[in-house]
Amino acid sequence: MARQCGGGEKEEEIVCLDESFFINDNYELTKFTFGSQILELYCLQSASTDFDLTGQLVWPGAMLLNEYLSKNVGLLKGCSVIELGSGVGITGILCSRFCREVWLTDNNNEVLKILEKNIELHHPSSDEHSCRAELVSEKLEWGNSDQINQILRRHPGGFDLILGADIYILISSNAEVAMINCMVKRSFICVFHFFLSAVDNIFDSVEEILNNQYAFNNRVSPCFLTQ
Repeated sequence: MARQCGGGEKEEEIVCLDESFFINDNYELTKFTFGSQILELYCLQSASTDFDLTGQLVWPGAMLLNEYLSKNVGLLKGCSVIELGSGVGITGILCSRFCREVWLTDNNNEVLKILEKNIELHHPSSDEHSCRAELVSEKLEWGNSDQINQILRRHPGGFDLILGADIYILISSNAEVAMINCMVKRSFICVFHFFLSAVDNIFDSVEEILNNQYAFNNRVSPCFLTQ
């Protein structure tokens, strides 16, 4: 961009753009169907160029996880659930129709805004498609012990289920494994759909988690779904 100067010469004009210039918040109310369950929520229809804003749209892994849960609602009934990398909240909101309590977490503040908007859209009501459980949104970056401990202070008994779709968590220390042990009481379910070929060691991490008796002490049943 240039501007005309007094001498007839052109010189460069510095343009300062704030971060909002790069953020797409043109969310559309979109309908999703999983078995007999119908969800409507706000999301983007295409991915942002910012890798950290991938939670603004619904990923195929979340669709796969929701299909699985809609066919296995017995896993959810009466449970407390925490979801990692909730994005727009499609999985947690589905769970809220069967669970007693659902915590939805994400590490990006912009994503948390649309997540909270979708939670407000699904307050309990007389509508048969509304949520029946308490829905809580919370900022959580995995490996941030302060954020994890803050959640555990508010929910000291841990959660029956940990859910995650198209997420990849590096388990780099026994302390992080111990955090999983503190957070989950019964099971965790992870779905991987995208980028499996790009993450060479993902199944090594899965095997490490499954074999880590220190973490689970035969008490927790992990479940990994892929497509």
